[in-house]
Amino acid sequence: MRLSVVIQLVDEEPIVGELEGMPDPSSLFVTVHAPKRRDGRAVEYLDSDVDKVLFAWHRISHIQILPEVGLEKAIGFVRE
Repeated sequence: MRLSVVIQLVDEEPIVGELEGMPDPSSLFVTVHAPKRRDGRAVEYLDSDVDKVLFAWHRISHIQILPEVGLEKAIGFVRE
């Protein structure tokens, strides 16, 4: 199950992406899937066809894990 996250890099704008699970603090890198800016634009220092990127832990200030949105909340009330 992928987790939606906001990654705050040191001296950079935040990046939104997905993680395969909770990051392992003993690893050297964090693998982020589908990285993009918070406004949905591409990250300017990554190529346009990049699907995964590895960020070194020492470059990450903190990671925010976004809450999951259930299907009933995503659809909302539908009038029949």
